[in-house]
Amino acid sequence: MDNAQTWKACFTEWPEDVPRRGILITTINEQIPFSTFLTSPTMLLLERTTPDTAGTRKVLLPYGNISMLKIAEVINAKSFAALGFAGPAPK
Repeated sequence: MDNAQTWKACFTEWPEDVPRRGILITTINEQIPFSTFLTSPTMLLLERTTPDTAGTRKVLLPYGNISMLKIAEVINAKSFAALGFAGPAPK
């Protein structure tokens, strides 16, 4: 699975009990704080928490331009099981 497909899966399979907000880092190192998002087959639509210096609130970003996602919320790690994350195997 390539980078774009990985991020697409992350956002399209986002767990319902995890708030749809965070800080997205792009491949050109831009940080985009967002309060919600929508997905499409090829791009992510982010709504900024506050307008940027140009006054824009919405960002359309191809999945391949995503580098990292930061989440500030306190969330139970089990909530991310829907994205394929798992704990250590039982001994």
